[in-house]
Amino acid sequence: MSCQEVQDLLHGYVDGELDLVRTLDIERHLRDCSACARVHADQQALRSALRTSALYFTPPEPLEQRIRAAVRRVSNADTRTWGWSWRWLSLGAAVACVTIMLWGVMPLWIESSAPDHALQELVAGHVRSLMVDHLTDVTSSDSHTVKPWFEGKLDFSPPVPDLTVQGFRLVGGRLEYLGARPVAALVYQRREHVINLFTWPAQAEAGGNETMLTRQGYHLAYWRVAGMSYWAVSNLNQRELQEFVRAVRQQTSAVSG
Repeated sequence: MSCQEVQDLLHGYVDGELDLVRTLDIERHLRDCSACARVHADQQALRSALRTSALYFTPPEPLEQRIRAAVRRVSNADTRTWGWSWRWLSLGAAVACVTIMLWGVMPLWIESSAPDHALQELVAGHVRSLMVDHLTDVTSSDSHTVKPWFEGKLDFSPPVPDLTVQGFRLVGGRLEYLGARPVAALVYQRREHVINLFTWPAQAEAGGNETMLTRQGYHLAYWRVAGMSYWAVSNLNQRELQEFVRAVRQQTSAVSG
């Protein structure tokens, strides 16, 4: 099997969804190919990170209370001496009420919890790169070396700005998996602080307001420009991280223009 075939099937392999023949083929390939073995290790690490309790959304207690109250109402209705038609009508009405209630509140839970899941993935990717000694797949301070390395590994060409003059040294780049898709992770350094710059094609048009957040002691900055989405993650202070964001935006905007 080729590296591209193996990497296309890795998600199914990690989840145990492949047949025996393909599973054995992939295992043989992973023993012989260090590059694919690293991608496999990254996917396993990401899967382990996603299984942590911090990534699971627990429904609020009022929901359980409302559902129990609705069930009790249905149970009380069944104990009455109504005809079968009225009993089923009452049951159907109660189920409809619960369904309508859930339909109304579920979008609010999804909107409030999904962004946190994405932020957890970003922070996990940043921390994992520091913990498992896998900061870069390609190590170079030359953007003309880092950018071509991604060719054939991604379905897009990530901009790789040179920010040496602005005080942010390019360290290299690597492949990362976020939201079940491969993305580019560019690595910069300011003194002893590492900055992971995750980027992939934006789903909306170019533009977008800059957003600055803090999660688990790390600062995250988000913006869109020239058809690309960017997330910067670091323990660098917010003021200097904003300087980094401005420098990236200026260069990527100039290139696209």
